[in-house]
Amino acid sequence: MNNKNLILIVALMMFFAIKAEAGVLTIKKVAHNAVRIIYQEGEDSNNLPDWLYVKHGEVDNCDVQIEVDNVSQKVTLKDKNGITRFQATRHELQNGCATLTIQSPQDECLYGLGQFQDGYSNVRGLSRRLTQVNTQISLPMLLSSKGYGILWNNYGLTDFNPCQQSVTLTKREGKSSQEVVNITTTEGGRQEIRERNIYEATFEVAESGDYSLLLDVGQKMARRHNLTIDDETVIEMQNLWLPPTASKIVHLEAGCHQLTAELAKGDVPVLYYNKVENQTVFRSPVAQAVDYTVFLGSADEVIATYRELTGKAPVMPDWALGYIHCRERFHSSQEILETANRFKSEGMPIDVIVQDWQYWGKYGWNSMQFDEQFYPDPKALTDSLHQMDIRLMVSVWSKIDKSSEVGKQMERDSYYIPETDWIDFFNPEAATAYWKNFKERLLPLGIDAWWQDATEPENDDLVGRRVNNGKWTGEQVRNVYPLLVNKTVYEGLVEAGKKPMILTRCGFPGIQRYGSALWSGDVGNDWETFRRQITAGLGVQAAGHPWWTYDAGGFFRPQNQYTDSAYIERMLRWIETSVYLPLMRVHGYMSNTEPWNYGPEAQQIITDCLKEREQLRPYLKACAERISTEGYTLMRPLVFDFADDPEALQQKYEYMFGPELLISPVTEPGVKEWNTYLPKNKGGWKDQRTGLVYEGGQTVTTPVDKAHIPVFVRL
Repeated sequence: MNNKNLILIVALMMFFAIKAEAGVLTIKKVAHNAVRIIYQEGEDSNNLPDWLYVKHGEVDNCDVQIEVDNVSQKVTLKDKNGITRFQATRHELQNGCATLTIQSPQDECLYGLGQFQDGYSNVRGLSRRLTQVNTQISLPMLLSSKGYGILWNNYGLTDFNPCQQSVTLTKREGKSSQEVVNITTTEGGRQEIRERNIYEATFEVAESGDYSLLLDVGQKMARRHNLTIDDETVIEMQNLWLPPTASKIVHLEAGCHQLTAELAKGDVPVLYYNKVENQTVFRSPVAQAVDYTVFLGSADEVIATYRELTGKAPVMPDWALGYIHCRERFHSSQEILETANRFKSEGMPIDVIVQDWQYWGKYGWNSMQFDEQFYPDPKALTDSLHQMDIRLMVSVWSKIDKSSEVGKQMERDSYYIPETDWIDFFNPEAATAYWKNFKERLLPLGIDAWWQDATEPENDDLVGRRVNNGKWTGEQVRNVYPLLVNKTVYEGLVEAGKKPMILTRCGFPGIQRYGSALWSGDVGNDWETFRRQITAGLGVQAAGHPWWTYDAGGFFRPQNQYTDSAYIERMLRWIETSVYLPLMRVHGYMSNTEPWNYGPEAQQIITDCLKEREQLRPYLKACAERISTEGYTLMRPLVFDFADDPEALQQKYEYMFGPELLISPVTEPGVKEWNTYLPKNKGGWKDQRTGLVYEGGQTVTTPVDKAHIPVFVRL
């Protein structure tokens, strides 16, 4: 059979398999605009459940035209108009490692992969390591400006554009520097002495060009990302919690280069590097197949079908669309009620108030019980809040103190991930036992929303362990734990007749069907961190997850936060932008985050922000309904609406908020005016504050004050 005939058959059949010398390539038409492609060698040995998809059948009508080279197994996908949208040039399965290579032209922009702290929105050519840690959420879904999306079907670690070359940095001899810092851990807050060392290396590149760098500090979490090449700093970020890897694209001239890095004690840094090429690569070191789904269409069409296959997002409760007030932490029922009453008495809108950790007190970590010394009657607390039209959210963990009453039950029945305090949600019996205690101990209290914290699990604790009574290795399921935690809670709440609202620190594709909102974890407060949260959130949206937010003001804050004018300016910009996030929430470590603590001027500005959010409620409600029924995206990278505008695609921090509003966050201090690129739009744009109308396709400069960020209405 010649290639032409083969292509014709592929276009007509629902399902087909092509046998090659080493394995079999199978293609299934799973939606009108999507196909699932699987390359396997030998018999299918996968014994893992399909936690990802809710639809598994094939469709009769599919607009995707498929061409396969039966020698090289190159796959070309064309849309219904015959335009090539996607080409996979390599499928490889070697020693349990799956690799997919995709053609990527130079003018392509790629978005998604979840929440990362590297500051990139367009990830074409960038190298990332997809793992789950505090401040990083790996969602292996990618959205292209060329009219396709791809979902990589693997539950384990995935390297995106893995580097083929590496150099190990060695510690410079000499005394290290030290500092004492306050940190938050799963045991609570404490002080820690941090040591810093200088690490060095040289490396050589054969030709000039753009190179993708991935710095791995060699520990489960990092305290600092720092890298200097030839005396130029190319990577710099500090926080009490950072992912173990950091990414950057730099231009290097051919020849030898000097590397230095100031990093934490105990780091074993390795720099991986690769010349950027016209290709995109997914690689998973623990796999039974090369397995992925490709969606063709506009960004909205891609995401809608993604949600059709992985689960529609339920409608977010109306009250969750308002202001969510949080701090680390309230210490008693009395503190919560006093705060709620003051919000009301001062005319400041508030919809949800949050009890963070440690309300369990003497009963042990996440014992699912309030310490009655400080919370004498939790049901009376929620009743009192409800009378003020305020809902209560409470922090609940998947980690349980083994000496607590619940923990003793869990340990007796071997329901922990071995050698950890994390419940093994891969074991259905353990998940059932967790929910049974949750339902009996917490549901009767009238709590409205649930904060499932540290669902990575924290510190990458699945590595080197086995789960579900030893059935699977932690490496096989390394990234999917948050999906199962949220599944357990959501399905239990629905069965109990509740309308779930869950906030969680980590996620995986499909988690949107469990009513879960994500947030960006325990981040700092500086300007660069603020900028990186915007790109991180846009990465979550492009990966198909609709509900996301951050700790407005930053989680880690300066000790003089209430009087530091530079910090207050920064905090206000975080809050002003949060008005236009899917969820609006303030939080801070060891902080009383109430607006009145920052002075009268800041309180008035924050009050105006809360009122502005309240005025948006009908708009937000309409968008929330579309998220549930249409697979819509509220916080919209500009590729969603302006894929044909090359300048719009390069904007890192601007985004559409629903169909009408263009948001231009102010991400620098002390500015009196701000530049905004207005994408090409036939009707033009109107400045929301001044009413001035501008043509699209240009950058405009508008005045700003400390109380407002530029917002433009699409006409």
